[in-house]
Amino acid sequence: MTTPYRFLQQNFLVALITLLISAAANSSTLLVLGDSLSAGYGIDEKKGWVHLLQQKLDGKYTLVNSSISGETTAGGLSRLPTLLEKYQPTYVLIELGGNDGLRGYSIKQMKSNLQQMIDLSRDNQAEPLILGMQIPPNYGQRYTDAFAAAFSEVAKQQDVTLIPFVFEEVMAQPSLLQRDGIHPTAQAQPMIAERMLRELSAVLNM
Repeated sequence: MTTPYRFLQQNFLVALITLLISAAANSSTLLVLGDSLSAGYGIDEKKGWVHLLQQKLDGKYTLVNSSISGETTAGGLSRLPTLLEKYQPTYVLIELGGNDGLRGYSIKQMKSNLQQMIDLSRDNQAEPLILGMQIPPNYGQRYTDAFAAAFSEVAKQQDVTLIPFVFEEVMAQPSLLQRDGIHPTAQAQPMIAERMLRELSAVLNM
C-alpha cells in the first residue's frame, strides 16, 4: 500500500524529471568556432566576451566556446566535423579569418574554407552564422578591401546571416587593447558581449 508521503514523493520526482527533459529540449546550443578574439587571449577566460554572453543569455542558449588562439579558417574547417558530432549545435558562429588575413593567405582559399564550414554545419542540421572580420590597413588597400568584402560575399552567395565586425569600436580605442595592439583587454570584453548580444538577438529570436 502506497502512503500519501510516498505518493507525493513519486509525483515530485516525475515532475522534476519532466521539467529537466523539457528544459533540455528547449535549450539550444550555439557553437563558437573562433580564434584568439573569442578564446580570450591574454586574459582570464571567464572574463572573455563568450563567457559574459552566456551569462546574458540567462540559460536560453548554451554556448560552447571552441575557439583557439592562432586558428585559421583551414584549422577551423578541420576541427568542425568532430565538434558538430560532439555538441550537435543548433547554431555555429564562425569567427575566423583574421589570422588568414594577418598572414597574407589567399582570400580565395579563405572563402572556400568558409563555404565548406557552412555546408558542414547545414549538413548537420546547424544554422551557420558568419562574423565579419577586418585587418589593419598596412597590408595594402587592395588586399585589405578584398579581405573585408570576402565575408559579405560568402554570406550573400550562401544565404547566411552576416554579423558585422563587433570588435570595431574596441579596436578604435588603444586603451582597450593589449600591448600587441590587436587583442582586446578584459575591460573591453563587456562591450563586445553587449554588442554581440544585440546582433544575435534578432537572429536567435530572443
